[in-house]
Amino acid sequence: MTHDLNHIYETKDYKRARKAYVAQSAFEYFITILITDAYLAKVLTAIGISDSLAGIIASFVSFSFLFQLLSIGLATKTKRTKPVVITIDVAAQLFYMMIYAVPFLNLSVEIKSVITASLVMLGYFAKYLVSSIFFKWSNSFVDPLHRAEFSAGKEIISLMGGIVFTLAMGYAVDAFDASGNISGGFIFTAGIMFVLNLANLISLLLIPDEAPAEKTQNSAEKKGELMKHTFGNKSFRSILVMTILWEVGRYASLGFMGTYKTNDLLMSIATVQIINTGANFVRMAVSKPFGKFTDKFSYAKGFQLGFAIAGLGFLLNTFTTPKTWWLIAVFTTLYYVSLAGLNQNSFNILYKYVDNDYIVPALAIKNSIAGVLAFVASIVSGKILAWVQANDNTIFGLHIYGQQLLSFISFLLIIAAMLYAKFVLEKQKTIDE
Repeated sequence: MTHDLNHIYETKDYKRARKAYVAQSAFEYFITILITDAYLAKVLTAIGISDSLAGIIASFVSFSFLFQLLSIGLATKTKRTKPVVITIDVAAQLFYMMIYAVPFLNLSVEIKSVITASLVMLGYFAKYLVSSIFFKWSNSFVDPLHRAEFSAGKEIISLMGGIVFTLAMGYAVDAFDASGNISGGFIFTAGIMFVLNLANLISLLLIPDEAPAEKTQNSAEKKGELMKHTFGNKSFRSILVMTILWEVGRYASLGFMGTYKTNDLLMSIATVQIINTGANFVRMAVSKPFGKFTDKFSYAKGFQLGFAIAGLGFLLNTFTTPKTWWLIAVFTTLYYVSLAGLNQNSFNILYKYVDNDYIVPALAIKNSIAGVLAFVASIVSGKILAWVQANDNTIFGLHIYGQQLLSFISFLLIIAAMLYAKFVLEKQKTIDE
């Protein structure tokens, strides 16, 4: 049986599905670039939104994980995954595109702030409503014995394309800005997002319905077992606690870095993207080795290494000021490198600790709880940042930027996640697929 299943993954349909999955991931990644970091900060600044509120809006992604809980019910009622995922995912990308139209509205800053926040939230709502379902659907065409390595390869392709994309977009938007026509830059960006959305749609259409080898019983028939296989599963609880520490840790400061770069460190979008590009090159170089390391040893070991690297990055970022602005490049590189081992592992690890029939609800529950707590952390961080700025960036007589303090808080929480992965998660019993 195992031999037959392994042979299925080498068939023409399965290979085509994986190629479409890789392409879709790249196009979606490009769209994500345009609604995060310096790009989103540029739009929010043009609207007139404060740094603290901008950081909270940028952190909406963490709160939006709550919407994955709805995917549990959606998965049980959906007979065909493909059309549902496509419809909702495309809607998400359109909401993102509409963000760039807000600066043109002849409305007050308050109203435009509400509209912008609503569009960001709606986009994330739609995306994460189907993200767990989409992951299981698209991943059903990947050989279980090589999931981490495949994920690494998929990531490398997205990053390679993203490097060219971010450099080109960064210079284009900066050119519009330098000529005093930032509005033209927003229109140009929206047009690019529309083209990417079409490419994303085509890629999704090329992925067949869920692979027969991965089809499971309808979880609606097992509602009484849901709690047993999630919260009643000690291994799942360990993953949940570790994920909470990581998500709360990084979102305690990450959402506030975009405005810090453009407003305090006075970096242009092109400069930010050059740094991101360099960081992505390093991330690509370690992505495959990271995947092989995880496949060879364990997901728990992969998490420990990723957390250690991320923790170091946030610690160094504590010392980033306008005079030591170059440290933001070191932080970005270390953070991106850590994601090479953490991003895909956060999805794939469930296959080793949760019954296959409960992957979708487990993923939704994990991301939802951690996401909501991360969003709460961003709100608290926003208040801390506002307090520091109100005190002329001075704490106990020392001149310090709020983002420096937030980075140190992130460092402490991420190191706690690393220790938890080492002394708790690593000791949990895994499931053989």
